Amino acid sequence: MPKVSDDRLAARRREILDGARHCFAEYGYDGATVKRIEESTGLSRGAIFHHYRDKEALFLALAHEDAERMADVAAEEGLVQVMRDMLTRPEDFDWLGTRLEIARKLRTDNSFRAEWTARSAELEQATLRRLERGRQAGRLRDDVPTEVLVKYLDLVLDGLITRLASGQPTADLHAVLDLVEESVRAKD
Repeated sequence: MPKVSDDRLAARRREILDGARHCFAEYGYDGATVKRIEESTGLSRGAIFHHYRDKEALFLALAHEDAERMADVAAEEGLVQVMRDMLTRPEDFDWLGTRLEIARKLRTDNSFRAEWTARSAELEQATLRRLERGRQAGRLRDDVPTEVLVKYLDLVLDGLITRLASGQPTADLHAVLDLVEESVRAKD
């Protein structure tokens, strides 16, 4: 039996994740049945679950991937820029519905909460490091602990995601993000 290359395995995982992301975003976690995931990916149950233990492991892989992507942008450009990108290019953020499902599962599933908490620490650390650099450079306010600023920005992000994923109007949100950005900047 020929050995499958690492590149081919990675391509298959990418194929599964892309199809599953679409399925979770469209149907939610509970509605994304194995049958629907098969249809969305174009792969059999065996092919999917050869790479992922079960539906929850697949969902966590997506959630982790999204957190990593956001952490990269947050580390380079800041969390407010991540939010601006969401408003400007919503088509690049096909995981917004998945993020709502994460919030629901965090509330109802203790094992998922523990796994997610461990994995989402990357985004929080990237944001914290960036804010610390901004504070040291004199660009951010220093009258509030950096950890509080991270939580503040995370709450704004959650609200923005909820608004976008639920199809609410976004016309005034650029001005809201201007206000958020101004609220964390050092005063002259």
